[in-house]
Amino acid sequence: MGRVGLSTERLTRAGAELADEVGFDQVTVSALARQFDVKVASLYSHVKNSQDLRTRIALLALEELADRGAAALAGRAGKDALSALANVYRDYAREHPGRYAAAQLRLTPEAAAVSAGGRHAQMTRAVLRGYDLSEPDQTHAVRLLGSVFHGYITLELGGGFSHSAPDTQETWTRVLDALDALLRNWPAS
Repeated sequence: MGRVGLSTERLTRAGAELADEVGFDQVTVSALARQFDVKVASLYSHVKNSQDLRTRIALLALEELADRGAAALAGRAGKDALSALANVYRDYAREHPGRYAAAQLRLTPEAAAVSAGGRHAQMTRAVLRGYDLSEPDQTHAVRLLGSVFHGYITLELGGGFSHSAPDTQETWTRVLDALDALLRNWPAS
């Protein structure tokens, strides 16, 4: 039996907090055992291995992001919805850099099937309904938005914009304006 108070959920949340503190790549079962001052073996009744722990953290992060996104999108359309969703990702990444990194983990097909990943795609498609794109353009636009959001956020978190003017918020606003303009005038296939 595992140590009193330890559960899969508690270990997952502790792993997510550790990811935010030291980086997702540094999260292992051993690191978590040190944090709880227990032997590594005592955690194996709750998580299979470090990959299982990392997958659970990714699933948690995807769920948290999806919940925030759904709340932010309620009642919004067009550019307002686009900005709301983009800001959810950016704000989450700033608050939880390790969890944000975890949300990028490539999941097995089984884990992906039970993840909130589908909710993320649905939210992005909901935003795009305000731009009247049909397939395959809508799929292209989903990929574009994901790439721009993630690329900008990753560069910003890594300090890529910290040594030059203008302020990154000004650039972020301009990026969202440009995406809105592109989506409104999407080139014909």
